[in-house]
Amino acid sequence: MITTAIKESIEKSVLCWLATASKENIPNVSPKEAFTHYNDDSIIIANIASPQSMQNIKENALVCVSFIDVFVQKGFQIKGTARLIDITDEEFNMAKVPLLEMTKGKFPFSSITLIKVEKVKKIIAPSYILYPDTTEEEQVSSALKTYVPNK
Repeated sequence: MITTAIKESIEKSVLCWLATASKENIPNVSPKEAFTHYNDDSIIIANIASPQSMQNIKENALVCVSFIDVFVQKGFQIKGTARLIDITDEEFNMAKVPLLEMTKGKFPFSSITLIKVEKVKKIIAPSYILYPDTTEEEQVSSALKTYVPNK
């Protein structure tokens, strides 16, 4: 279920946003810096400083992850079921490899959130809808003016 387009989008995204909810359905959204695709049907996220997200996943495994390329302003929203992989779990040693490559060991983590993908939805900036002739190049140019001064 993780297509080439989703993999490419993940690789171009600096952050993802993980939405969780407690057993009382109190929502929480938290930015995550170290995340990637894993196998053909999952996303993994290093739990670097995420006590609320981890507590919520223990109480309610349904989650949503969103990520976009901020310059092209396209990405994906993924809904699925999460589970925590603890450092003591056998699977941890294999799952940590791509995350350690990303963090270069600068951000220690002792657990990983694995999200089994169940639903995927494209995210695009409203300008693509409101102005159908908008090109990705125009979006990048506009984003550079916003995010990179003097461009």
